[in-house]
Amino acid sequence: HSYQRYSNCIDCLLKYLLFFSNLLFTVLGLVVLALGLWGLINKESFAQEKIGQISTDPMLVFVVLGLVLSTLCLSGCVGALRENCCLLQVFSATVLVLVAAQVLAAIVAYSFQGQIEGYLRSGMLAAMVRYQDDLDLRFITDEIQIGLQCCGADNYRDWEVNMYYNCSAPGVLSCGVPATCCVDPLENGTVWNSQCGVGSQQLDEFSAQSVIFLGGCLGGMSRWIEQHTGLIGSVGIVLLGVQIITLFITTRLMDNIQCSKATS
Repeated sequence: HSYQRYSNCIDCLLKYLLFFSNLLFTVLGLVVLALGLWGLINKESFAQEKIGQISTDPMLVFVVLGLVLSTLCLSGCVGALRENCCLLQVFSATVLVLVAAQVLAAIVAYSFQGQIEGYLRSGMLAAMVRYQDDLDLRFITDEIQIGLQCCGADNYRDWEVNMYYNCSAPGVLSCGVPATCCVDPLENGTVWNSQCGVGSQQLDEFSAQSVIFLGGCLGGMSRWIEQHTGLIGSVGIVLLGVQIITLFITTRLMDNIQCSKATS
């Protein structure tokens, strides 16, 4: 009897652990979904003239991620609370698919790591082309250049792909680079100088090195990944472990529900 009580307490604890953890991730998913929708609405991405480009909008990633996360975790949350085997089966099957997909993605990424740099280069050059036209891509590009202290994909002259920074373009930005490429974009340490990169593409590397960062961001990304390989691997293993533990808890809960129905 004491063992039975102990087993029941453990099962009850696992049930509410599954419920509250899924509730937390459901709320997180809804926040991500709301953030994505806010970004799309704020940029008027649903307007008739922009709706055709919505598939390439970075905020769509937040919408899809938030929708999948909230829907999945809500099924686990309600399934655990109501002891609904159908919802728990959907939840566990989806988590199992996600685990398999992550393992497969890791294997593919390791196998084709030589080609990943090419995809990153293409992606960054595409973001640079649309730098002035897409606020999200501009924000991401600026954060990468500031964080890694870099400029362009391979070097600072990559900014020629942008129609405003191209040397044949009219206007003050011609032959320049964004201020986030500058070594010291702040005048007197306080005021942001948005013109600090003007004309930088016309400078040779010796002259330019005192004004802007010469190295491209792809090299900076590679170095950052190499320096944080252990941390990235640890986070990946922990996340995978949490999902596998969730699968075991869900399976045990479903077995207990079926046993209770069989004995009643």
